[in-house]
Amino acid sequence: MQKTTKRLSDEHKNILKLIEILDKECNELESGKKINESFLREIIFFIKNYADKFHHAKEEDILFKELCKPETKMHCNPVEQMLHEHKQGRSFVKGVEDGLEEDNKNKIIENARGYVNLLREHIYKEDNILYPMADEALNKKTQESISEKFKEIDKIKKEIKQKCLLIIKK
Repeated sequence: MQKTTKRLSDEHKNILKLIEILDKECNELESGKKINESFLREIIFFIKNYADKFHHAKEEDILFKELCKPETKMHCNPVEQMLHEHKQGRSFVKGVEDGLEEDNKNKIIENARGYVNLLREHIYKEDNILYPMADEALNKKTQESISEKFKEIDKIKKEIKQKCLLIIKK
């Protein structure tokens, strides 16, 4: 049986592709490129819909809740820290949006870079620390239940997922 967290790690690969695109855009903005508002709005759309409403829905509403149940035994539980970092990420995205509204290139770059750096570290921690801990702590029945719930989200959010994946394939 494939581990439940494999699907989440695969989704991380798409988020990391977006992070590379955003990082490149920051480099170009720092080199004098004008703000491309529609491009940055697409990036924000991806983050809010794929990373947050699609991917985080699985983590926050399903996996993390399962990991916080008393019967789930882990030597430590990093869920609170992961949730804090999700909140930080949302704050950086809001900062990029505010920078767009204010036509403030420095604010856009500062918040976009903050998001890029946070997410690179965050995804590393989830893929290499949290997910292996979860795979070890959750029994087969629980993993199967989580997997079914993930499939439901995949089905419900299928169209938005496809729309978001087009953004990183351009």
